[in-house]
Amino acid sequence: MCDGRCKRRPIGAGTSRESNRRDRRCTGDWVSDRTACQDEGAIPVVLDREIETEECRQLVSRKTKNDVGLITAELLIPKECSVAINTVIAKFGRIDGVVNNAGHNDKIGMENGSPDEYVASLNRNLVHYYSVAHYALPHLKLSGGAIVNIGSKVAVSGQGGTSGYASAKGGIMALTREWAAELLPYGIRVNTVVPAEVMTPLYKQWLSTFSEPEEKLKSILSRIPLAKRMTTAQEIASTVVFLLSAKADTRQVSTYL
Repeated sequence: MCDGRCKRRPIGAGTSRESNRRDRRCTGDWVSDRTACQDEGAIPVVLDREIETEECRQLVSRKTKNDVGLITAELLIPKECSVAINTVIAKFGRIDGVVNNAGHNDKIGMENGSPDEYVASLNRNLVHYYSVAHYALPHLKLSGGAIVNIGSKVAVSGQGGTSGYASAKGGIMALTREWAAELLPYGIRVNTVVPAEVMTPLYKQWLSTFSEPEEKLKSILSRIPLAKRMTTAQEIASTVVFLLSAKADTRQVSTYL
């Protein structure tokens, strides 16, 4: 999809920001994903409830020959997902890939939560993955495209105090396997990237909430087995671009940790 052979159009269910939450650590840095796609000759299209942001201006201002699509959509509302997909088709004519990357660790736990908050957390972090992919599917069937879902290590390791987010990320991994089985006849590849500790602006913001941010970071780094360092957003983006590209044609379903 991002192999540079043509101007293909990946769409990204960008960030779906939630304001006034106790913890706004996001699942990834969508700017890196989209700029990496640009660098490979693709046309990234971002779906976000806010497009007048510094991140969007950064994406649009890059000096590349390719267009960029910015579409306002509240991903928690399925109808808006449908309208957004139709807008992509009306402007660009096709969709070759979908990157689902919206959500945040909202700390809705067993003790500090409620059934209603738990369901709301699933809506924030899981349901829109289905909505966007569902409405994009007819176009992916035409292009033989790919879906990349962004998960989290929390689905595998647990974290404590975040039942909604952990359930959603576990659901994303299950959906990836299920979609890969269902969409195999159409040649549509479905994969998950499962980030662990990735240094993004929101991660830095989260660190700043501690009384001694540097000590907190040192503590985290000491528990990372390989190289004792954080993963970079660019490394995640490179993995996403590979999975979208024709170079990954044999990766029908994989989970990348």
